[in-house]
Amino acid sequence: PSSTAVVFVDNHDNQRGHGAGGASIITHKDSRLYKMATAFLLAHPYGYARLMSSFFFDHSDQGPPNTNGDTNGVSINSDGTCGGGWVCEHRWRQIKNMGKFRNVVSGEGVSNWWDNGNSQIAFSRGSKGFIAINNDDWNMDEWLQTGMPAGDYCDIISGDKVNGGCTGSTITVHGDGKAHIGL
Repeated sequence: PSSTAVVFVDNHDNQRGHGAGGASIITHKDSRLYKMATAFLLAHPYGYARLMSSFFFDHSDQGPPNTNGDTNGVSINSDGTCGGGWVCEHRWRQIKNMGKFRNVVSGEGVSNWWDNGNSQIAFSRGSKGFIAINNDDWNMDEWLQTGMPAGDYCDIISGDKVNGGCTGSTITVHGDGKAHIGL
């Protein structure tokens, strides 16, 4: 059941090809797909979500960034991401913002499900949030029911919500709850 499930995209073993899944596991090395998978994980209410915070590696038995065997501290870049050999997926803008999304929509069920029968999906979490994901090789260009009240909303995947504004795209939801989604 959802109340006892721990859900994740990858873990410290399978991202290195160990254990179940082997080489078919989505990891930070395919950042676009990883961000989409993690966005779905955080948007959907099932289970207790677990996020990875990794370091770069070239072979499966490689340890973290170190100096003479002592693990190096995590350095933080000016944009909030990690440096010095650390990946820190949880600090990537898209994943960090989806963590906030999960908190905002907590307690709301999945509604307004839409899919194109292939690799485009969208759904709302009640009237508190809406997500659309496109993993097709062609654009998503749809008018979709969002379940959201009319207004302008910040696309937290393409940018950040800052001082009441949005550094990325803005989505307009009309009075009927529909919005044009172009991805």
